[in-house]
Amino acid sequence: MATEERRMILEHIDQPGYDNSIDCYIKHGGYEVLKKAILRKPEELCQEVVNSQLRGRGGAGFSAGMKWGFLDRKSGKPVYLICNADESEPGTFKDRQIIYKDPHQLIEGMMITAYATQTKLAFIYIRGEMYDGARILEHAVEEARAKGFIGENICGSSYSCDIIIYRGAGAYICGEETGLIESLEGKRPYPRIKPPYFPAILGLYQSPTVVNNVETLCHVKFIAEMGGAEFAKIGTPNNTGTRVWCVSGDVQKPGYYEFPCGAITLGQLIYEVCGGLNPGRTLKAVIPGGSSAKVLRAGERYQGKLKDGTEFDWTLDDIPLDFDSVSACGSMSGSGAVIVMDDSRDMVQVLGNINSFYAHESCGQCTPCREGSLWMKKITARMADGDAREQDADLLLSIAKQIEGRTICAFGEACAWPTMSFVSKFKEEFSEKAAQQKSTQHPLV
Repeated sequence: MATEERRMILEHIDQPGYDNSIDCYIKHGGYEVLKKAILRKPEELCQEVVNSQLRGRGGAGFSAGMKWGFLDRKSGKPVYLICNADESEPGTFKDRQIIYKDPHQLIEGMMITAYATQTKLAFIYIRGEMYDGARILEHAVEEARAKGFIGENICGSSYSCDIIIYRGAGAYICGEETGLIESLEGKRPYPRIKPPYFPAILGLYQSPTVVNNVETLCHVKFIAEMGGAEFAKIGTPNNTGTRVWCVSGDVQKPGYYEFPCGAITLGQLIYEVCGGLNPGRTLKAVIPGGSSAKVLRAGERYQGKLKDGTEFDWTLDDIPLDFDSVSACGSMSGSGAVIVMDDSRDMVQVLGNINSFYAHESCGQCTPCREGSLWMKKITARMADGDAREQDADLLLSIAKQIEGRTICAFGEACAWPTMSFVSKFKEEFSEKAAQQKSTQHPLV
């Protein structure tokens, strides 16, 4: 496997002299794909996305073409498009690179998507903390509108569509599509029950709605340009296209890197692309898809079968970076956020930090999540502060298992899986905390 990047979405980002203006974007061929796409039949473009096998880059990895195909076109209601730019998963920082440095690429991808799905109004829901990002997008939308790429009669055609920028208030739960929709409607962002509230049927304003991630929508431009079948040749079957990976933690060159899906392994990403660990350190664990993904421990072997029946026997370093391979190893590639931890890390403290985040971000709608996330935070905080008890590891697992699968949205799994995996993979560290605490206690006199 080669470790040379194949930059498609990041092609111009960070290039000397490249800026986020529309003139610079057009100079580099921007909006040419939209001009051609608007001359095609919308259903042709939808089929190209199906043929591409593009999977969503926001976390779940669901088929983008299939999601579009679920749109309820018989209702007579307007169709809406929402770009989910609420990038809040800890360790994830790829979408903001696009927003800050190449916003017109996103806008072009959105307008092609809007035309393909016959949307007349689109929204970009951006994370509240990205104030500069919202300002950049608002300016980019005005530039595109002035050039005829947004608004009435796009590119001289009879098709019209506008884009509205909407800032969230910094809530992680708004990354969940139905919570986002509730927030966009001006309500408390409580996720909706599915069924019946699938966005493609009953989404924004109870109308059919497409919700896609920033990186996903950018890929639509390339699919329209090269064709779905050609796009599907990039990467591996069912794991097509390129993927932007955000690497943070204990590596010498953290950053964002773009590779075809499955083109490199986790070990190649860490040691060849990111320069390896800090001097004198050894790899301890990796979270491969953002903080909600289950942790993978170094030194273990991962064995099983892939979806196509291929048997595998991998070390942590051998795991190919694609959706199916990481999933087969018991975790997920999620938002593409790879968090690397070396042997200097205290796993109880790491889990305590993650639990603190999820306890703070729970929307509170579901009792198991609202109460359970807080209890897990309290227990890991107490353990990290030197008051660990022998039963804590089992208690944490018990609480996490009572959250998993018992909530309206996937936040329940997001907060439960870190605890389940950290305690299972590193139970000796949790037991050692209790033993250390017991040895330092003075007997009662």
